[in-house]
Amino acid sequence: MKRVSSILVILIFPLMNIFGQGNDRKPVVSGSFYPSGSERLRSELSGYFASFRKPDAGVKVRAIIVPHAGYVYSGHTAAAGYAAIPGEAVYDNIFLIGVSHRYAFEGAAVFSSGNLITPLGTLRVNREIGERLRSTNKWFIAKDEAHGPEHSLEVQLPFIQYHFKKPPTIVPILIGTRNTTVLKAVALGLQPWFNDRNLFVISSDFSHYPSYEDARRVDKLASDAIVKGDAEAFIRTIRNIEASGVDNLATAMCGWPAGAVLLYMAEKDKGLKFRNVEYTNSGDARVGSKDEVVGYNAIVLEKKGSAPESLTQTATEKKSSAPESFTLTAAEKKILLGTAREAITARLNHRKPVPVDAGRLTPRLREPLGAFVTLTIKGELRGCIGRFTSPDPLWEVVGAMATEAAFGDPRFPALTKAEYPSVSLEISVLGPMKKINSINEIKIGRHGIYIKKGFRSGTLLPQVATERGWTVEQFLGYCARDKAGIGWDGWKDKETEIFVYEAYVFGEQEQK
Repeated sequence: MKRVSSILVILIFPLMNIFGQGNDRKPVVSGSFYPSGSERLRSELSGYFASFRKPDAGVKVRAIIVPHAGYVYSGHTAAAGYAAIPGEAVYDNIFLIGVSHRYAFEGAAVFSSGNLITPLGTLRVNREIGERLRSTNKWFIAKDEAHGPEHSLEVQLPFIQYHFKKPPTIVPILIGTRNTTVLKAVALGLQPWFNDRNLFVISSDFSHYPSYEDARRVDKLASDAIVKGDAEAFIRTIRNIEASGVDNLATAMCGWPAGAVLLYMAEKDKGLKFRNVEYTNSGDARVGSKDEVVGYNAIVLEKKGSAPESLTQTATEKKSSAPESFTLTAAEKKILLGTAREAITARLNHRKPVPVDAGRLTPRLREPLGAFVTLTIKGELRGCIGRFTSPDPLWEVVGAMATEAAFGDPRFPALTKAEYPSVSLEISVLGPMKKINSINEIKIGRHGIYIKKGFRSGTLLPQVATERGWTVEQFLGYCARDKAGIGWDGWKDKETEIFVYEAYVFGEQEQK
C-alpha cells in the first residue's frame, strides 16, 4: 500500500483556514480520510455499522479504543468499537483523546476555543471542562495549533454523530509526550470524570508498516496487554515489540500514550474489563497491500457482567422494524417517489427541496428504515445508492439516497438536466438480515444477498438476479467478484459469511 504515516502527517494548513468564525474547528481531512459529502458519508457509515447487531440496552461502556486511518482501511473496525455502545446510551460528555502527530510538548492540549465542524454538522465542545482542566492541572494546556491539522480526533467525529441519537458534548485532548510521569498526572487530572456519565474514546492505530503476518502477531501482543489492564505491563510490551527487530516496524501503537492514560485510570476501578471486539489491518482492505500494513484494533472497556457473551457479529443481524409482511399503500408509495423526484429536481436547479407536508407522513413513512434508490434510463442502470439501516425516517432516507444515486454514485457522472426526463426511479425498502448456512436457503426474486469475508463485503438487491436471469450460484459469484472484491468463487471460502434479506420494491412504472 502507499504509505500514509499516522506518525507524521505531512499536511500543512494555515490556521486561518482551519479555524472558522468563533474559532470553531473546520474539517481538514474530509475528502481524503473520509467522504466530504454528508450523504455519501452517512451511506458509508451505514455500511460499516450494518455489520454489527445492536448491543443490549444494559451494556455499560466506559471507554473504547478505535483506529483513525482512512475509512477505506479502518472504518469497519472503528465502527466495531462504536457499535458496542448502545445507540440510545446517554453520556454527559465524550472525552476524545489522541496523540499529537505533528507537535511534541510536555502535557495534554485541550481544545476549548470553539466547536467542531464536520460534513454532518457541528459538535459542541464542553469549554467549561477544558478551562477547568487547564486551571487545576499544569499538564493541561491550550495549544490550538496542535489541534488544527490533526486527523486522529477529527476522523472520530462522524462516527459519534452517526451513532448517537443525541451526541454529547466533546472534550478534545491531544497528548504531546511519552513521559510516563506526565501521563500519570494527566490520568489523575481526568479521573474525576472517569465514571458512567462520561465516555472516553481513545484514538489510535497499532503497528505501522510491518508485513501482514508480522502485524497480526505484534498487534495481538499489544491488544492482549491492554485487555489485561496493567498499564506498566502494557508500556513494557510496547517497548519490547518496538525493540524486537520486526522488519520495517515504525511503531507498535502510535497512540500508546493515550492508551496508557486510559489504563492508569481504569486500574482504579476493579469493576471494569477490557474486551477486543475486532482486529483488521490495512492489508484486509480491498485497496490494501499486504507488504507494509497498519494494524487496527477495536477494544471496549465496560462494566463486568454488562455485556452478552457475543456482542458483535461479522455481518448484520440487526433487528429492523420492517417485517416480512411490510407493505405500503399506493398513497405512501406516491409520497416516497415524489420525495425522490423532488430531491433530484432541487439539486439540478440549485435550490432546496420543497418539504413534504407533515400531515401526509404516515407512521410507516416515519419509521427508521434502510432503503436503496435505483435510477435507470431505458432499462440501463444510471445510479444506485442506499443504506442498509438508518436512524432517520424512511421518507428522509429516500430523498437523501435519490440525491446520492443521481449525483454521487462513483460509477457514473452526475445526472444532467438533459438526462433527467428519461430517468425512471425504483425504491427498495430493506428488511432485516439473516445469516444462512446453506445457499439452498436463497430464493431468487425474494432475497437480496450480503457477502462478507474479513474486511470486504458487498450486496446485490433481490431484483438484480431476477432481471438478469441468474441462478443462485451466478448471483453469489457476481456479488463476490464485483461487489465484495473477493473473486468469483470467494463466496465458497469457509471464512466467508452469507446473509439474505428481503426488500419491498416498487417503482414509477407501477404508478402509471
